[in-house]
Amino acid sequence: MTFPLALGISGIIILCSLGTWQLQRLQWKQQILTQIDTEIAAVPTAIPGNPNRDRDNYLSVIASGDIRPGELLVLLSRPGFGPGYRVIVPFETNGRRVLLDRGFTSHGNRPDIRPPGSATVIGNLHWPDETDRLFTPSPDGNLWFSRDVQAMANFLETEPLLVVAREVVPAAAQIIPWSVDSRAIPNNHRNYAITWFLLAAAWCAMTIFWLWKIKRSPSE
Repeated sequence: MTFPLALGISGIIILCSLGTWQLQRLQWKQQILTQIDTEIAAVPTAIPGNPNRDRDNYLSVIASGDIRPGELLVLLSRPGFGPGYRVIVPFETNGRRVLLDRGFTSHGNRPDIRPPGSATVIGNLHWPDETDRLFTPSPDGNLWFSRDVQAMANFLETEPLLVVAREVVPAAAQIIPWSVDSRAIPNNHRNYAITWFLLAAAWCAMTIFWLWKIKRSPSE
């Protein structure tokens, strides 16, 4: 019985260790998400001169300038609204030309013209990680299937810098701002931990059953 007992105990220890590690990862991830939420909701500042993705992702910013002609539409579906598009446009502010994610417009509004003009934008810098080089279709004209900051900047001739609007003044009747939200960041560590602990319980039950069968064998 020594080998089955050792195997059973070893398996339980390993599986429980993996579950505990996932709980530690859960705590770490929750701290990261809290930090991101704090940055998103912070008092907005001017767009930094030399933004850095590692430092400035989710930075709350405010800028006044001009929404310029030209746009691209990123196809998606928004809960509660159905299919539609994110509207990405060039935005000129303080001598710079950056990308502005104005928000969501429904599928029926695609042919409509969303006029450019002066605007004040409150939002967040963001470098979304949405593009899978193997599975994301290539853009079809101004219809896109993910927000690839560098590619969008090349298309609209801007800096590779994206401001996702929380508020645009004056507001566009056809566009609903769709701000950066930490809820879109996956956090499945709790489910992973539960899975490992359930596997540990199953392993324990199997070990007990195996030992019971071994103990009964001589008497059968």
